[in-house]
Amino acid sequence: MPTVIVDGKDIEIGAEERLNCIEAARRAGAEIPHYCWHPGLSVVASCRMCLIETGARDAATGKISMVPKLVPACQTPAKDGTVIITASALVKESRARVEEALLIDHPIDCPICDKAGECLLQDYHFEHGQAERRADLHPFTSRRRDVGPTVTLFVDRCVMCTRCVRFAREVSGTSELMVINRGAKEEIDVFPGYPLDNKLSGNVVDLCPVGALGDKDFLYQQRVWFLKSEPNVCGGCASGCSITTEHNQDSVYRLKPRENPHVNKWWICDEGRYGWHHLHDQTRLLAAGHRTPASASQAAVGFQAVEWADVVTGLRRDLKVAKRLAVAVSPLLTVEEAWMLCAVARSIDPQAYLAVGFIPRSESDETYPGGFTIRAEKCPNRLGVESVIALFDPAVHHWEDLLEHVQAGGASAAWITAAYPTSASDKPWIDEETAAVFAGLECLVLQDFFESPLTKHAVWRLPAAGFAERAGTWVNAAHRAQTFQQAIRPPAGVWPEGRLLWNMLGRRGLYDPVAVRQQIAESSATFAALAGVLPATGVDLRLHQLATP
Repeated sequence: MPTVIVDGKDIEIGAEERLNCIEAARRAGAEIPHYCWHPGLSVVASCRMCLIETGARDAATGKISMVPKLVPACQTPAKDGTVIITASALVKESRARVEEALLIDHPIDCPICDKAGECLLQDYHFEHGQAERRADLHPFTSRRRDVGPTVTLFVDRCVMCTRCVRFAREVSGTSELMVINRGAKEEIDVFPGYPLDNKLSGNVVDLCPVGALGDKDFLYQQRVWFLKSEPNVCGGCASGCSITTEHNQDSVYRLKPRENPHVNKWWICDEGRYGWHHLHDQTRLLAAGHRTPASASQAAVGFQAVEWADVVTGLRRDLKVAKRLAVAVSPLLTVEEAWMLCAVARSIDPQAYLAVGFIPRSESDETYPGGFTIRAEKCPNRLGVESVIALFDPAVHHWEDLLEHVQAGGASAAWITAAYPTSASDKPWIDEETAAVFAGLECLVLQDFFESPLTKHAVWRLPAAGFAERAGTWVNAAHRAQTFQQAIRPPAGVWPEGRLLWNMLGRRGLYDPVAVRQQIAESSATFAALAGVLPATGVDLRLHQLATP
């Protein structure tokens, strides 16, 4: 095996691996500081923060010959026999001088900078900088430049790492950003008439190692040291990007991409990044409601508030009376919630008609030069729900099949789970004509996030949970199963679907998605890979080909 020597330690690397010295040093537990290098972008070696001593060991004699000058670790390949020294006196002095040079012209406005607390310039100064400042502090003006609808540029804070420029060229392929002027006058700017307005533009804020690029949605909203982070999965489309939900006091403040080479690499789209505001929308449903259904002699009255304990018993009672049940299992539910919903439905009506709920779609997938894909299928778990339904009925039905089944008189009751994040200001997920299909049912249960045309036909109106308020497993378009934990609690009065279904199954204690997942895995070859998966977040497994119709 090829061997690299890092600070005297022999580190084996794969024969086919192509690592630079930064990556090789990490294998030995040594972190080489850097600004301009990023594993998802091309190498420019411009910041010079990663300078190291390097050389080569002769395989035959064991003699080590060193390169006389420091070299950038990001640009230097780690090969068999490469010697890397990351913490010599010469290397430390070089880093201190680079830090000093950057700070001479950098505004010391940390108290008002959004990046404070997660800024590499701060971190590296304390770890690698000079003990004392040797230049006078100069007055500064924090010049702010609008570069796009979601991103603002604080020009004076920029350290010219050019990560953002390379991202726009290599990953999004839109090339809106450029470097203007030369030498000490260099600045980042957009091409005239071409603002930073692509669907991946928010990633440049994550890439920026300092506070130069700010997210307008998060700007001045919260100090980062108050935020709690929960590994999560984006529910915006079938890509199922790995994300981090950052929140405080049960309020989400931002979503950031979480590295996952199998799914989204280092990126997320803006649709997913800013797709959390519905969680705190003032118009979302926040309480369970029930009303007496309309009859030939009396119109239906308005919804009356119901305690959740009464929902557990009343829901089962009303659906049993109606007998023939049809269920739409939303593709926004987790695998565990979908399985429990099907189990509850079959316990009420052994012949219950089970179908995948409405699947929102855009026109087509959007793939970018960097390999990132925004899926046309705007739901995170269609494959998972299909496979769960297949455990109960091999003939997997879909939303259109359910509509035909109800229209043909095959059902006298329906349970529609929705949870679609479309508020009153957006186009509802269902139109009046489609909703009218359910008008003649004896009992309609609707579990949704917002009011919709279907609400007026419902007997039971139940609030749904959002992506950050539920726990379980989603299966993306590439058959990868990702487990995640609940990040925030839902508002008072809202039971997540899992909690309701857990209680309707008569299970004791708090809802435990791990126990449900284990039960599914033990009884299904499709989900067998999930057996023994602990409640830890971020578990990512490639399942066998899931059952599809």
